[in-house]
Amino acid sequence: MRSPLFEAYIEPARLYPEIWRLVVGLLVVLLVYVGVFSTMLVAAYPALGPMAYFGWIMGLAAPATPGQTLFVLTSFLGMGLGVLIATPALHYREPGSLFGPARDWARGFFGALKVLVPAYALLFGLAFATMPLEANLDPGTWARMLPLALLLILIQTGSEELLFRGYLQQQLAARFAWRAVWMGLPALIFTALHYNPAAGMNNAIGLVGILAFALAAADLTERSGSLGTAMGWHFVNNVSSLLFTSVKGTITGLALFVTPFDVTDTATAPWAMALDLIAILLLWRLLRALI
Repeated sequence: MRSPLFEAYIEPARLYPEIWRLVVGLLVVLLVYVGVFSTMLVAAYPALGPMAYFGWIMGLAAPATPGQTLFVLTSFLGMGLGVLIATPALHYREPGSLFGPARDWARGFFGALKVLVPAYALLFGLAFATMPLEANLDPGTWARMLPLALLLILIQTGSEELLFRGYLQQQLAARFAWRAVWMGLPALIFTALHYNPAAGMNNAIGLVGILAFALAAADLTERSGSLGTAMGWHFVNNVSSLLFTSVKGTITGLALFVTPFDVTDTATAPWAMALDLIAILLLWRLLRALI
């Protein structure tokens, strides 16, 4: 049984639930995303110059400077914009219906922040106390970058939630009753897009953690009937992993600290990822209880 709040949440998607519309909508999202990213690449060329351009662009695979990280985060504008274009163009409904009722969204988003900010602060404190974290970005530079970084992380996480827990989950739930389709399929796609070739043997456990987060966010969206809680959790999680403690070999350009191990480490990294998985499950149960 799906919750009544979720049934109300997907009601606008029932108007035009045809699969072909969803497929074309995803192509629109991809086209807009690629278009925005390509435009940014072209605009970066004169700013960087011919000598530095190609090396800088290659570094976007694992952004290690503030500029590269901000560039990657900004590119998610294309994803969010694509969803906001596809929703009215192909399903003839307001883009705001992706968020759920405004009051419910706000309650979920700010409620998640209220609970998760101290929880992640505690996790950061435990990591700092038990692990020899390495200083990364100069604190003064970090503080100057912070307002823009927070805004862009909100755009990045919000765009992903709009696509996976909003557009995809709504449209699939309007067409299929089977939970494995409307909850599982978006979660699997979300997980696959986070595959990191550089992680090597650690990919498996890392992807399990990402899948667990995706399924937990989908469950919270169903129970609450809005994207608020999932968006709040995704935002706080990425602020923690991008601005405070990043794993070497991932996105480290804006992090105050980096781990003493990198993403390929097979001795320590798997244990850290396993602890992250446990934290995800505990935080999911906490947020679920609060809805």
